[in-house]
This record gives sequence, structure tokens and C-alpha cells, in this order.
Amino acid sequence: MPDVSISTLVILFLPFLVSLAGQGSQARMITFITSSLALLLSVEEYGSVLPWVIGMIIALVSLWERIRRHQMV
Repeated sequence: MPDVSISTLVILFLPFLVSLAGQGSQARMITFITSSLALLLSVEEYGSVLPWVIGMIIALVSLWERIRRHQMV
């Protein structure tokens, strides 16, 4: 099993960490699942790219919605 450093874990779980600042619990759950999948697929080179990108898109949309709703009020 390859060594996983703290910085690798932070980068792989960055979508989940960003979604914590966003709107909605469903986005948090989905980004946690995609981050976990990215961690599992990281044993292959570039195997974690697709789940990480999908998780970041979901997290950024969730964060964007929170910012947009905050500005409207």
C-alpha cells in the first residue's frame, strides 16, 4: 500500500472541505463520496482525477449558491 501523506489527503478531500462552506447537506454527502472514491482510485496514476474534478464542480456550485443567496438578502 502506498504512503499517503497529509498533503495528499488534503488535496484529495479538498472538494469535501470546500463543500463544508457551501449550501446544502446533499452536496456535502456527494463530495465526501467522490473524495473517498478519489482516495481509493489514487493507487493508479491519474486514477483520481475524474472523481476529484466532479467533486470540485459540485462543491463550487454549492459554494456559489450560498454566496448568491447571501447577496440577494
